[in-house]
Amino acid sequence: MNPAKTVDTVTQICRRTATPMVEVSVLVTDQRHPMRLKLEAENPWGSIKDRTARSLLDELEKSAPLEPGAMIVESSSGNAGVALAALSRQRGYRFTAVVDPRTSPANIQNMKKYGALVDIVTDPDEYGGYLLTRLKRVEELVKERGYHWTDQYSSPANPEVHYRETGPELWSQAGDDCDAVFVAVSTGGTLAGVARYLRELDRPPHIEAVDVVGSVIFGGASAPRRLVGIGSSRKSDFLTPHHYDGHTLVEDVDAVGHCRALSAGTGIRVGGSSGAVLAAATRFLRRHPDTRSIACLCPDGGDRYLDSIYGPSSPDEPWPHNSTVLEDIRYG
Repeated sequence: MNPAKTVDTVTQICRRTATPMVEVSVLVTDQRHPMRLKLEAENPWGSIKDRTARSLLDELEKSAPLEPGAMIVESSSGNAGVALAALSRQRGYRFTAVVDPRTSPANIQNMKKYGALVDIVTDPDEYGGYLLTRLKRVEELVKERGYHWTDQYSSPANPEVHYRETGPELWSQAGDDCDAVFVAVSTGGTLAGVARYLRELDRPPHIEAVDVVGSVIFGGASAPRRLVGIGSSRKSDFLTPHHYDGHTLVEDVDAVGHCRALSAGTGIRVGGSSGAVLAAATRFLRRHPDTRSIACLCPDGGDRYLDSIYGPSSPDEPWPHNSTVLEDIRYG
């Protein structure tokens, strides 16, 4: 696929599926920069996982024809579960989401609203997270009960939809003056697909992969993590060094701080993975003050995290709300 020859295709994709990209400004060490945010919360079921879920379910239907009422299963920290629950119900299937205690109550409520069964694992895996425990439970349900697994962690349908849709859509909206693109990493499918598209451009932008401290995706030491939808207890099956020019690890406190600062300055609420993307982007601007414009892919909105990221901290559930990195950063 040569992007220079597919202007009409890109236009058709954007007209059909485009989520909005809005421009805000951010003040970093007394210098103001334009920042473009692609708000994936505007997808039908509230996140970028809507695209992934649709592609995964399409692929599953192609590889193994499903009977009406067939049970679909997926491991999810929240957003993929919501999207798959809605799509499964729409297509006449049942759905089981394997989640963990960090999944937001709002996401669990949404899954159940669409008729999903919610299976909550409670034992942390060997790395202090829950992903490997969730995957073990999925394997049990597939083997013992014959459930059909969409497998967002290994199915080529995951990165493929972001190569076909998200990448060209983002670039069409970002504009030719965009110097850098920032994408959060979870399964790695979004970054792999978007990067594959951007690498084919005549002048590809800098691609920064964004992860959180405690994730092992880029070889860091594993540690418990508070944020959901970003980071992993296992390496990505999709990512290679070719997909990114650099990677940034963000502390939970910094991601939360940027979420709250963006909300205070612009009224836009984004989720924790988006806060990590913002934190990485402002670090980049601090190092590269001559950058013309950057684009941040924001996976979901903040409405699902009102009781955590945007809520008051409590002794039982303390959330880190104060970040020293925000002392010279202002959104507007």
